[in-house]
Amino acid sequence: MKARQSIVFAFVGLAALAASARAEDALYRDLGERPGIEKIANQMIDNALADDRIKHTFDDSNIPRIRLMLTDQLCVVAGGPCVYKGHTMAATHRGLHLRNRDFDAIVEDLQKSMDKYGIPFPVQNRLLARLAPMQHQVVTR
Repeated sequence: MKARQSIVFAFVGLAALAASARAEDALYRDLGERPGIEKIANQMIDNALADDRIKHTFDDSNIPRIRLMLTDQLCVVAGGPCVYKGHTMAATHRGLHLRNRDFDAIVEDLQKSMDKYGIPFPVQNRLLARLAPMQHQVVTR
């Protein structure tokens, strides 16, 4: 009987993992997979560079690298097959003395980007919910 229970529990656990992976894959697909995420990331950077509230934080930055790292990071967060090889969010934003209003501005720039590419609001919310925990790593003041 114990062996049967173990098999059942193992099956239930594997089913839960598979459902989680499908949910992550669904967000990745809903964002347009790698090509869609790349468009969203590039537009987000364009929006931020034009945003008087935060564009100064990108002074002396390697914008092509930021575009690549952001694409990879969003891809990973969405459950895609990408690999993020950049620094931690804390290390990346160290010394920028960012505030909540700066974080809010970049989120708005991301939302504008997703709006431009027709990403439905519920899909946007799923991505933003996964990104929200990063706020405490980015905001230092």
